[in-house]
Amino acid sequence: MPPSPDQIIRPEILALSAYHVPPASGMVKLDAMENPYSLPQELRDEIARLAADAPVNRYPDASAAPLKARLREALAIPAGMDIMLGNGSDEIIQIIALAAAKPGAVLLSVEPAFVMFRMIATFAGMGYAGVPLKADFSLDLDAMLAAITQHQPAVIFIAYPNNPTGNLFDATAVSRIIEAAPGIVIIDEAYHAFADASFMNRLTQYPNLLLMRTLSKLGLAGLRLGLLIGRSEWLIQLEKLRLPYNVGVVTQLIAEKVLQYPDVLLQQAAAIKAERTVLSKCLQVLDGVDIFPTDANFILLRVDAASQVFQGLKQRGVLIKNLDGSHPLLKNCLRVTVGTPDENVQFLTALQATLKKPIY
Repeated sequence: MPPSPDQIIRPEILALSAYHVPPASGMVKLDAMENPYSLPQELRDEIARLAADAPVNRYPDASAAPLKARLREALAIPAGMDIMLGNGSDEIIQIIALAAAKPGAVLLSVEPAFVMFRMIATFAGMGYAGVPLKADFSLDLDAMLAAITQHQPAVIFIAYPNNPTGNLFDATAVSRIIEAAPGIVIIDEAYHAFADASFMNRLTQYPNLLLMRTLSKLGLAGLRLGLLIGRSEWLIQLEKLRLPYNVGVVTQLIAEKVLQYPDVLLQQAAAIKAERTVLSKCLQVLDGVDIFPTDANFILLRVDAASQVFQGLKQRGVLIKNLDGSHPLLKNCLRVTVGTPDENVQFLTALQATLKKPIY
């Protein structure tokens, strides 16, 4: 008899559910924290010429030295810090977990947080400990410090701002966690462009601190480019797990070109922040809708019967993220990405119609 999956695959993998990406064709797509704006036509024309001449018959530059130099300048990375590139932040999380997965090692984060922290810990065979946030989604520092004492985690991930809640944790509390950690602490700043806050300038202060960034939320999600910033003694070891040629030729060329025009991305981020303010004010006046403070490019809201409201929005052509049932603190919560002004109006119109006259 041929072997069955349950005879070969680890039981913790069999118990997992795959990360689900719903189809979005024909929908107003506000579910994945993407930048809704295209690049300017002149820049797209330059990219088209680059792609046409790209040496796709050759493997990419394994060191990606020109791109790293451009990133160092664009992100104001402190002198003495190294950069490791990943196929999105997900690959970087996986590299870190694989490197630290000694027998009994624990990866610790808050809950709710980016779901891939827990999933990738499972992939790597690490233990996972999630410390619940407070009811208002603020950091429970006492609980975090107690969990650090209990679990002695090899790795701590903290998203700043947090996903899916959108809020920035108290920076002093985060510093206390870094100081108390027996292992490395990775601050995930995927939404940095919308938050006006960063731990970049503290990399030189804390030897066990690493910083993770991505270009996805800035408008280059399709390129899948993430980066880890930190001291060479850590990145030299982590580079051993990075698969060769993990960042493709076209990704390197386009990212380097776009970063030559940092004002384009900054202007788009500013437009998203302005629309975030408008959208938040519109949601605040709707009966039956509660929203939470956000420093990201999305808004977390709570409504009665959230799963039914989510379906009502889908049937009206608007796709957002349903978080109801994903964590006790997220009961009846939905997450909407800040879109263009027109997309936001379509979302608000569909939401009002759904709340007044459900079609589920």
